[in-house]
Amino acid sequence: MDDYPNSQPVLAPLHLVLISLHGLIRGQNLELGRDADTGGQILYVVELLRALAAHPRVGRVDLLTRRIHDSNVADDYARQDETLPDLPKAHIIRFPAGPDEYLPKEALWPYLDDFSDHAMEYLRQQSPSLIHSHYADAGYVGMRLALQLGVPLVHTGHSLGRSKRQSLLASGESERTLEKKYRLSQRIRVEEEILATASLIITSTQDEIDRQYGMYDWANAERMRVIPPGVNVSRFEPRPQPSPPISTELRRFLRAPQKPPILALSRPDERKNIAGLIHAYGQNPGLQTRANLVIVAGTRDDIRDMAAGPRRVLTEILLLIDRYDLYGRAAYPRYHRPDDVPDLYRWAAGLGGVFINPALTEPFGLTLIEAAACGLPILATENGGPKDIIANCQNGLLIDPLDITGMGDKLLDMLRNTDNWKRFANNGIAGVRRHYSWQTHVEQYLAALNALPFAAPQRQDIAPPDERITADRLLFLGARLLDPASTPEQQAELVTLLHHHRRKVAFGLVSFRPLHELLALLKQRRMSIPDILITRGGTQIHYGASLSRDQGWSRHIGVDWQGDRVYDLLAETPGVQLVGRSGQGLYAVHGFIHSDVVFSGLAALNDQLRNNDIPGRLIALNPQEFLVVPQRASFGFAIRYMADRHDIALNHILVIGSAYADLDLLGGNILAAQVGGEKDLQQHEDIYQSQASGLPGAMEAITHYDFLSNNAAI
Repeated sequence: MDDYPNSQPVLAPLHLVLISLHGLIRGQNLELGRDADTGGQILYVVELLRALAAHPRVGRVDLLTRRIHDSNVADDYARQDETLPDLPKAHIIRFPAGPDEYLPKEALWPYLDDFSDHAMEYLRQQSPSLIHSHYADAGYVGMRLALQLGVPLVHTGHSLGRSKRQSLLASGESERTLEKKYRLSQRIRVEEEILATASLIITSTQDEIDRQYGMYDWANAERMRVIPPGVNVSRFEPRPQPSPPISTELRRFLRAPQKPPILALSRPDERKNIAGLIHAYGQNPGLQTRANLVIVAGTRDDIRDMAAGPRRVLTEILLLIDRYDLYGRAAYPRYHRPDDVPDLYRWAAGLGGVFINPALTEPFGLTLIEAAACGLPILATENGGPKDIIANCQNGLLIDPLDITGMGDKLLDMLRNTDNWKRFANNGIAGVRRHYSWQTHVEQYLAALNALPFAAPQRQDIAPPDERITADRLLFLGARLLDPASTPEQQAELVTLLHHHRRKVAFGLVSFRPLHELLALLKQRRMSIPDILITRGGTQIHYGASLSRDQGWSRHIGVDWQGDRVYDLLAETPGVQLVGRSGQGLYAVHGFIHSDVVFSGLAALNDQLRNNDIPGRLIALNPQEFLVVPQRASFGFAIRYMADRHDIALNHILVIGSAYADLDLLGGNILAAQVGGEKDLQQHEDIYQSQASGLPGAMEAITHYDFLSNNAAI
C-alpha cells in the first residue's frame, strides 16, 4: 500500500464507516470472479479500506458487510470482526441479514432493515465521522444509519438501475422479466432517495455524472465529485514475467504460445460482450495469424451447475470457438487465482500483446488501469468510463463494441505498429501512477470530505426523572386502533392487562395527529395518558402525564429543517390548502389537497422539494392529506431513538398496526404485527398478521408473541 509522506495527522482522526453488502468480502485472497456479485466492487471497497487505514488522518475504518454461514463458502465470511493483520486500523465487521446462507444481491432487499438495526446497535457504541455506502442496497442502509446518527452520507453507486434497465430492455428483455429478476423499480426508487439524502456522491468518471446520473430526477451535479478508483501499483507493476504459473495452463490451449496474446478478463456477463470479441477475432484471418486470443472469464467447475446468466455466456463462448474453429488459437482456462491476474498482464505485455475490454458499456474499467500499470496497451469500449482513462493516460484506443469489423481492424493495427505499442505501454505505466494510484485517490477523497458538514454523533442525554422509562419492554399501538371506538369491554381488557404488567411493560401510542388531537381522543375514550406519545408522524415524543417533550429528539430532527420554506412552497402550490402557521407543528407542515384538478400530485410535489434543495420527507396520510417532516423524522426512527436512550433491546419492542405511509415502523429487528383492518400495510414474512381488527387484533398479537410472559422468547 502507498505511503503518505507529505500528510500530517490531525487532532481528531476520522472514523470512517464503509458499507458493502453483497458478494464475498474478506481482507485477503479475494475470490474475484467466483460469481456476478464478487467482482470489481469487492476489490474496490477492500482496496479503499486498506488505503484509508494507511492514511495518518484516519483513526479507524470499518467495512460493514453481511455475515454468511454457508457450507458452500469459506468460514472466513462468518467471522464477526476481522482486523487486517498488516493494518490494525482496518476492520471488516459482519452482521446477520436474513437467512444464514449466501444470497445473490437481488434477494437481500427484504433483509436490509434487519442489517440496519444490527449495524446501528454497533455504531451507537462508536463515534463514526461519516457513512460511505456502496451500491443501492448499502445506500438504503447508509441512509437509515446516517439519518439516525446525524452524520453525513457519502455514496458510490458502482452501477445504476436506470442504466441497467435501459441496456437490458435494448437487448430484448421484457419489463416484467427484469422486475422479477432484478427488482429494478425498488432499486431505482432507493437510488433516487439516496441522491436526495447524500451529502456527496463519488463517481469514477465524468461520463457517469453526465450520462448515467443524468437519467435521475434528483441528481445534483454540485454534490458529485469524480474521484477515479486506485490500483495497487506495488502489485500491478511492469516487472518481467516471461513464464508465470498461469502460462502453463494457457499453453495447453495454444499451438504457438509465443505469439502476442489478445487478453480479455471479466466475469461471464452478457454485457461484457465477450461474444462480440470472438466474432471480431474469428472473422479476421490476419488477426488469427498475428495473435492468440486469451479469454479469462471467471472460474468454473461444471458449466451446467452455474446460474443461468454465466451458463449462457460460457456456453456461447464454447460454441463460437467451435464455429470459427479457433482450437489452438484461443485459450479459455477454467480457473485462475487472484495472484494470477497481475501475472497475466505482465505475461501479455512481455509478448507484445494487448488488453481489450469490449463491453457494451463500462461504468469505469478497473482492469484497464491494472493492465496499463503493468505496461500492457489497451483497447476499450467507447461507452462509459474508458473514455476518461484513455484521455488521461493516452495508452490505447477506443472501440465501438458493436462494430465487429472495426474491432478486429484496430486490434490488428495496434499489434502491427510497434512504435505506437511502445508509446502506449510507457504512457500507461506513467499515467496510472499519476492519475490512478490509491494514494492519489485517498488524497482527493479526503479533500472532498473537507467540505462536508461533520458533526459528532449526538450522545443521548440522561433522561430526567419524568422521562425515564424503567420497564424493559415497550408496547406501541397505532392510535388508529382506537378510532373507531372499540367496545368498552375490549378497551377495559387492554387497560387491565397493561396495568397489571406496568412495571415490566411501558405503553405508547403513535399517531400522525398533533398532540392535542390525540389527547382529546384519549379523553373521549376515557383512557389515561400512556407512558409515551409519538405524534405528528414521528416528529414529537412526549412522556407520561406530565407530557414532557423529548428535547434531544427535537434537536436531532431539527438539523437542516426549513419549515418556513416548506410552508411557503406549499402555499404557492396549486390545489394545496394549508392551515395557518400557528396551527402547524414545530417540525411538520400539514397540507390538504382541495382540488385534484389543479394539483399535480404528490410525486411532483416531492420533486419540487428536491429541486428547491429543501430536505424533507413527504408522508401521504390519506388521498386528501399529507405531512412534510424533516428527513431524520419517522415513527421507526423515533422508536429506535427511544430504545437506545432507555437501553431497551429492539426485540423487546412490539409495534402493532399503525404504519400507513411510514413502513419502516414495521421493519428490522422490532417485533411487529399488522391487524386485520390495516390493509394498506406492506406484507412481510416477519410481521405477524392478526386476523381480528382493532383492539382484539392487538390482543391477538400480544398473545402470539407471548409478549407479557416472564418466559417470553424475546
